[in-house]
Amino acid sequence: MYISIKEAHNMIGMLLLFVQLIVVVYVLAQVILKKPFDKLVQMFALMGLIVTHSQILIGVILYFISPVGAANFSGEAMGNTISRFYLVEHPFGMILAAVLITIGYRAAKSEKLSDKEKYKRVLILYSIGLTLTAYMVPWFVWN
Repeated sequence: MYISIKEAHNMIGMLLLFVQLIVVVYVLAQVILKKPFDKLVQMFALMGLIVTHSQILIGVILYFISPVGAANFSGEAMGNTISRFYLVEHPFGMILAAVLITIGYRAAKSEKLSDKEKYKRVLILYSIGLTLTAYMVPWFVWN
């Protein structure tokens, strides 16, 4: 079961990076073309939100069943760079990225904001979320 969930987490992680990139590029194109903020932009933002939250859910499950997750939590593990990454840095960074993307989506849904303000918030928050997600991926595992 652990291997299946780990592989799903890896595959959805790559999908997540792709979807977040598509959202950022699409929103940036809409801003450059000075298009009004419409339902399609909101739908792209929602796709990014859904994939992000799905990945977080699988990640939380993996955190508790993985041998490098919560079961490995100790002072000794915190002294090891790889263990600390899996125990603290990766989960914290990914949860922070998910929070930023969630806030960005809330801005996309807001009826109180102007189109310009919606674009600005979605673009900034999703871009930071994408950057943080890409930075927190354990690329060293795939060497």
